[in-house]
This record gives sequence, structure tokens and C-alpha cells, in this order.
Amino acid sequence: MKKLTPEEHRVMREGGTEVPFSGKYVDNHEAGMYTCRACGTTLFSSDAKFDSGTGWPSFTDPAVAEHIGTRPDDSHNSHRTEVFCKNCGGHLGHVFDDGPAEKGGKRYCINSVCLDFEKKG
Repeated sequence: MKKLTPEEHRVMREGGTEVPFSGKYVDNHEAGMYTCRACGTTLFSSDAKFDSGTGWPSFTDPAVAEHIGTRPDDSHNSHRTEVFCKNCGGHLGHVFDDGPAEKGGKRYCINSVCLDFEKKG
């Protein structure tokens, strides 16, 4: 496990959210894999990343489905589905049903602060 910064801890351990369009991976278009910032588990591939216009990195599906968990999140007076790392339990973001239809319709909306990026090659 890596030592988390105060912002990483706020988001990953306390279920916070980073400010939209502030994350370092929102506009990343390089090929590679996104891993959990806390434990290094493989989470998402750049092949599944798309520009949702929401201000957070968005993916159509996880790289390894077994590495991602979901659970209901009824905080902030809304019903959402939280996404978390199954290895360390870290909060990653939420999944919505408004992603690209041709890719299954899911949008995994993930906080950049929860991710590390391993460039391909």
C-alpha cells in the first residue's frame, strides 16, 4: 500500500470527489493501463477511455471486472452506484448508464486522484 496524500485520502478513504476538470488524467490520451493509486491493482485500460465531457476520466468498462466492486450510494440526496477497488476498498468514483450505447452504455466516472497510469511500451 502506498502512503496517500491528504487529497487522495479524502477521496479514496472518505468517499470524496475531486473538482471536475482538475484531475491529471481527464485529458490523457496515451495508451496504457490505469491502476489503483493506493494498491497498484489494474483497473482500466486506455482502450476503454472516452471523453464524456463531465470533467472526470470516463471508461466504458474495467480492464479486469473482478478488480472492481460496486455498491449503492444514496449520499447527497441522490441514488448512484459507487465504484471501488476490490483489493483495497478504495473509493474510485461512480458508474452511470449514460455511456456510449455501442460500448454497452456504461460510464465509469473515476477520480484522477485515485489512479496511477502505466504508459504502454
